[in-house]
Amino acid sequence: MAISGDTIFALSSGRPPAAIAVVRVSGPQAGAALVALAGREAEPRQAKFATLRDPATGGAIDQALVLWFPGPNSETGEDTVEFQIHGGRAVIAATLAALGRIEGLRPAEAGEFTRRALANGRLDLTAVEGLADLIGAGTEAQRRQAVRQLQGLLGQRADGWRGRIVAALASIEAELDFSDEGDVPQDVRERARAAAAGLAGEIRDLLADARRGERLRDGVTVAIAGPVNAGKSSLFNWLARRDAAIVSPHPGTTRDVLELQLDLGGYPVTVLDTAGVRLSDDPVEQEGVRRAQARAAEADLVLWVEDASVPRALTGDGPPEKSWRVWNKADRLGRTERDGLPEGGAGDVPAFVTSSATGEGLPALLAAVEDFAEAALGGSEPALVTRTRQREALQRAADALTRAGKVPAGDEELLAEELRLAARALEQLLGRIDVEDVLETIFRDFCIGK
Repeated sequence: MAISGDTIFALSSGRPPAAIAVVRVSGPQAGAALVALAGREAEPRQAKFATLRDPATGGAIDQALVLWFPGPNSETGEDTVEFQIHGGRAVIAATLAALGRIEGLRPAEAGEFTRRALANGRLDLTAVEGLADLIGAGTEAQRRQAVRQLQGLLGQRADGWRGRIVAALASIEAELDFSDEGDVPQDVRERARAAAAGLAGEIRDLLADARRGERLRDGVTVAIAGPVNAGKSSLFNWLARRDAAIVSPHPGTTRDVLELQLDLGGYPVTVLDTAGVRLSDDPVEQEGVRRAQARAAEADLVLWVEDASVPRALTGDGPPEKSWRVWNKADRLGRTERDGLPEGGAGDVPAFVTSSATGEGLPALLAAVEDFAEAALGGSEPALVTRTRQREALQRAADALTRAGKVPAGDEELLAEELRLAARALEQLLGRIDVEDVLETIFRDFCIGK
C-alpha cells in the first residue's frame, strides 16, 4: 500500500460554525507545524494552551489547545498534531491557510488519515469498514454493529484463524523439507488436516447468520402499494410526519416512487410510496405502475392498501406475496360495515383497519412494522460479518480449508497449497494484501479529515 511521505492536514470536525473545531496534521513535518504555529513544542499526549500565530506574518490567529502525539503511538501511526481552535469560519480558514504555507504540508484527501492508519498497522481493513459504517450509521442498531466492527472483533478472530493456519502450514513444510529428520512428528499431516477441518467449521458457523450484518447496513424496505385513491400517499405522509407526497382525489397523482427513511426501534426502514395500480392509456402512468410493481417485488414487505369504503376492496385481487392488507379510510364506514372488516388477517396474512384522516389503527400498524424489522434484522448475537467483501473472503478461506481437510495421505504439497490459499484469503480480509481496488471503493466515500 503506497503512502506518500507528505505531511497532510485537514479540518477533522463538523461543518462550521461551531463552538470548537479540530484541525489535524499527520506526517513527518507535524512537529515542525506545531512549532511554526504554536511557537514551541508540547509534551506528548498532554493538552497545552497556546496562541496560534501565522508563521508568515507573526499575527495571532486564535487561542487554542494543542496536542502532540509522536508516532507510532498515534491514530495514524505517524507524528500527529491536533489544534483545537474556535469553530468560526474565519478562524478555521486562517489556520488552514497558515498550515498550507508551511513547506512539506498539503491538504489531506478523503479518508487519507484512516488510510495511513491502515498502512501503518493501526487498523485492519475490517475496522476501517466499521469506521465507515459508524460515520454513516443512522440508527442505534447500526451504531452498535459498527462499533463492534471498529473494535476489531472480526479482525481479531480472523487473525487468530490465520495464526493457526500458519502454524499448521509450517509443520507441513517442515515435514516436506526435513522428512528424514527425527525431530519432525510423524502425525503432522493428520493434525494439519484435522486443524483445517475444524477451522473450516468455525468459519462456516460464523457465516451461518442469514446475512444479518449486511441486511442491517442496508435496512428493511417496506413498499406501500395498492389500487389508486386508496390513501397510500396519505399513509406515507403520516409516517413522514409531513406532506412528503402529493395527496389528490384524482387517480394517478403519484407517478414516481418516493422514499422515506425511518428509524423504528433502532432499526433502519425505508418506506416506498408507489403509484396506484390500475389500467391506463397514459404512458407516463403506465411507467409509474411498472416501477411500482417492480419496487414492490423487491421489497421485504408490502403494505397493500385498499379503500375499505369501496365494496370491491373486500374481494379485490392484487396483493402480491409478502403482503399485509391495510383497509384504509375506515372513518367513512358505518358501525356495521366497520365490524365486518377482516381485521387481524386470515391465516398468516396480517390485516389492519386504518384511517389516515383520524389516525385510527396507524400506531398499531407502525408497531407491527417495527416488530417485523426487529425480527428481520435483530438477533441474540450481533453479526460480525457486515459486508459482501468480508463474506466472500471468509467463504474462500473456508472452502480452501475444507479441501485441505480432505487431501489424501501422501499429497502434502497439495495440503500445503490449500492452507496457503486459506491464509491468503484471511490476509485479504484484513487488508494486508491485494486490496488496492477495494481501498479505492471504501475511501471514496470517506469525508475529508477522517
